[in-house]
Amino acid sequence: MEIAELSDLLVWAAATTFAVAMIAFAIDLGRRTDERLEARTEARATVGAGASGAVAAPDGAGPAADVGHGGPARRRAAGIGLSTSWLGTAMLGVAILLRGLAAGRTPWANMYEFTLVGSFVAMVVFLVWNLRRDVRFLGAFVTGLVTLFVVVGLNSFHVAATGVQPALQNYWLVIHVGVAITATGIFTVAFVLSVLQLLRDARETGSPFLTRPGFRWLDRMPAPAALESMSFRLNAVGFVMWTFTIIGGAIWAEDAWGRYWGWDPKEVWSFIIWVVYAAYLHARTTRGWSGRRAAWFVVVGYACVLFNFTGVNLIFNGKHSYSGIS
Repeated sequence: MEIAELSDLLVWAAATTFAVAMIAFAIDLGRRTDERLEARTEARATVGAGASGAVAAPDGAGPAADVGHGGPARRRAAGIGLSTSWLGTAMLGVAILLRGLAAGRTPWANMYEFTLVGSFVAMVVFLVWNLRRDVRFLGAFVTGLVTLFVVVGLNSFHVAATGVQPALQNYWLVIHVGVAITATGIFTVAFVLSVLQLLRDARETGSPFLTRPGFRWLDRMPAPAALESMSFRLNAVGFVMWTFTIIGGAIWAEDAWGRYWGWDPKEVWSFIIWVVYAAYLHARTTRGWSGRRAAWFVVVGYACVLFNFTGVNLIFNGKHSYSGIS
């Protein structure tokens, strides 16, 4: 078996492991939802019996009391989800390393490799963040999104592990593209937080659709303001890295093509992404934009990121057409 084939097998194994983690996290979320519902039922029964002094905790604690802020230490399904997430991330990391060895270069020179490394970064952000703060409530969504990305990469973007064009044989491939992928991974986790913020806020404000019993799991999410705060911090870090991506790309473009900026489709959309996230950060910090408006800014920004990665590479012809897909 060749190194490239072993890499592909590990990627499939990682995707399977992430799917298992997603299921485990979903089971944990479902159980936590049932526990809260049972606690409320028991509290109301106690109130009916006249023991009003013993009922403040279950409902008064709020949904964020044990989600994202410590909570019960032992949750078996969540533990399985975390363990399999670490395992899948390790396998994906090894697969990326083997891909680089097979190609004899940095393993992020085409859409397939960008997908793998971006997914790897998103998982690392989630797992490392969970070491500092309990964010297991994100597990089902981050692992689900990463599973989707990896499977799509394998089925739609996969190309043979070969060398790169002369223009890419430069140390800037490591710096420029590496920083761009890292920013994309951070934006991915921030996007998940903003979507959860929108859903949680809509449920709290009485959305006819989201107030249905099937969406009780949203009550286990932190408050919308807490979700927004977490998303903002990640987006601020991602924005700084995206700024460096554009600056580094301009320096590399001058070295490779003799000009800093040429309005290439990839350059234009990278700038659009920068403008959207800059507007979001500015509006939130100086104009007081918060809540749904800020969250929708993040959703639009991430949509631009996805289009820059897929649409620009597959639809437009330019100097950045390195997808490798024929």
